[in-house]
Amino acid sequence: MASNAISIQSDAAVAAALGSEAMSGFEGLYLEHCRPVYSICLRMMANVAEAEDLTQDIFIQLHRRLGSFRGEAAFTTWLHRLTVNQVLMYFRRRSARRRRLADAGEIHDVADLATLSSKAVPIIDRIALTEAIGRLAPGYRAVFVLCDIEGFNHEEAARLLGCSIGTSKSQLHRARRRLRQLLVSGHSGKAIQR
Repeated sequence: MASNAISIQSDAAVAAALGSEAMSGFEGLYLEHCRPVYSICLRMMANVAEAEDLTQDIFIQLHRRLGSFRGEAAFTTWLHRLTVNQVLMYFRRRSARRRRLADAGEIHDVADLATLSSKAVPIIDRIALTEAIGRLAPGYRAVFVLCDIEGFNHEEAARLLGCSIGTSKSQLHRARRRLRQLLVSGHSGKAIQR
């Protein structure tokens, strides 16, 4: 019931932003949704600066596309899909750019750190896990974040990523296996010790 109240409140904010010629309606929308959007970006990208930049880009896209929101789904669902799509498009653009740079012999592979906020994991373990997640291929990282961090099931993750359920399951299995390899072998800096 509380979820429905939040959805109605969000949809009311969207209606206010759509009906308002001034930016004040959109500003309220931004303030209400910027943290969840940033959180998704950070978890999928594993880079604070890139997540901040992409969050701003997403809200620019939201401002441009707000008129296309038809209300067939909850606004938060629509915004989540927009966010995931923008992150995936960013990965595609970055991958294409890296291919061009690799062809020119100018590529430098850098693993970026992000911050996870789990208090259950000691700080060294969080750092190692964050580094390992950052080293995952974008497809693996996306499905890992959606399923294991955000809590989506495979059907939802597949729908958000535009792939089959089998692909989602396969990618998650491979992501977990790769994370184990990275954490055990110490390739991510510090191996988790249990």
